[in-house]
Amino acid sequence: MYPSLTPLEPKRLSHRFYVSVSIKFWTSHAFAFGWFLFSIYLSIPWLEDFSSIVTYPVAIIIIGGIAYVPGYMNAFLMISLLIDRQPKLKHAFPTEPVTILIAAHNEEASIFNTLNYVANQDYKEYLRVVVINNHSNDDTDGEIARAANTFDLDVTILHEQTPGKFHALNKGLRHVTTPYVITLDADTLLHPSAVRYLMARMKSSPSDVCAVAGSMLVRNSRASLCTKMQEWDYFLGIASIKRLQGLYQGTLVAQGAFSLYKTDCVRRVGGWPDAIGEDIVLTWRLLRQKWKVYFEPLAAAFTDVPETLPHFAKQRSRWARGMLEGLGEIKPWHQPRLFTKYLTGVNLMMPYLDIVYTLCWIPGLFLAFFGIYWIVGLTTLLVLPLTFLSYGSLYLYQKHVVFKKLGLSVRKNKIGFLLFILCYQLIMSPVSVWGYMQELFKLKRVWK
Repeated sequence: MYPSLTPLEPKRLSHRFYVSVSIKFWTSHAFAFGWFLFSIYLSIPWLEDFSSIVTYPVAIIIIGGIAYVPGYMNAFLMISLLIDRQPKLKHAFPTEPVTILIAAHNEEASIFNTLNYVANQDYKEYLRVVVINNHSNDDTDGEIARAANTFDLDVTILHEQTPGKFHALNKGLRHVTTPYVITLDADTLLHPSAVRYLMARMKSSPSDVCAVAGSMLVRNSRASLCTKMQEWDYFLGIASIKRLQGLYQGTLVAQGAFSLYKTDCVRRVGGWPDAIGEDIVLTWRLLRQKWKVYFEPLAAAFTDVPETLPHFAKQRSRWARGMLEGLGEIKPWHQPRLFTKYLTGVNLMMPYLDIVYTLCWIPGLFLAFFGIYWIVGLTTLLVLPLTFLSYGSLYLYQKHVVFKKLGLSVRKNKIGFLLFILCYQLIMSPVSVWGYMQELFKLKRVWK
């Protein structure tokens, strides 16, 4: 999927009846709690039968991990998405200057095209680009210079010989003179209005908003079955979580691939940390300062995702490890805002859910094929209606609100959707458990 090079004109601001974020938060929890109690009631026969095999405490732990807790979280997600209304942009054409930081390691093949899409931004006259060559041994510098001359871009090339993305970004940060800074991956392409939408969201937000995460979409979805599956993860799964977190003003990852920050805020927390999930830890440090992090679904960027399962597994285990790094540094109960306590608390539950899914649900699925329904049975399907409702509502939102405004179309990818629904979690949970183990035993960091 490639972005169109036609910038967009914003629509006029409309006024709607305002419902506070707190009311949305507690309404969603009330529905989720009701679903939670309903699930427990329906599962009593299952719980009694299963407890006769593994004891009550073990049965509760297992059923809780595959039904109760996921059901609660899906119900909360579904209601939150249904009642979410993205605030309208008050300042559709901001004019504040912004610096784009791009850390580049051996990006000769991609950096020219990335800078081409930067040059086609409808915010170009306010952009400064700083590319940090991080110990490359190819012609990355030559391609950067060629792009700067070809597209008439204000580009500065820096060199950071110490390997590590956080080293490169921090070096770039020291050369930023604008009040706002964007991080962009060297192989990521921007929709022509992406930067303007990020800046418009920032300028339309309260003063305590320190960052706005962009919306990541898959560019190479036709490359393999693996990328076809990931297209739906980005389009539905990741986007739904981002919208949920953005609604409650605590997007947990202002991803380094494409996000906007207030420069002074990043400097105040010490820049990017030495972590495998440097963007996760940075975002949580910002949230700990009582600042808010928003999400802008219209600020679309297109990235290449792993084309093979081994590469995909390395990436997602790295993400899981990065989440544990964030939890290790900043506990959910240390977050100052209630919404963020809950959102990071959900992350605290993820190792439990992934372990139960990997060690219990997957073997239970295997047993179910032989007519043994100790773990996987009709009751476990209670999670599915909420999952399909939340995905369905998000699909309609993405198609008719986001993609329509951006002039994009949803690719026909039925095989990828089936793989996403049937196989994705079967891959993700074991991979995440491996990432947790890597962090627990402090194994060597592997980026690619």
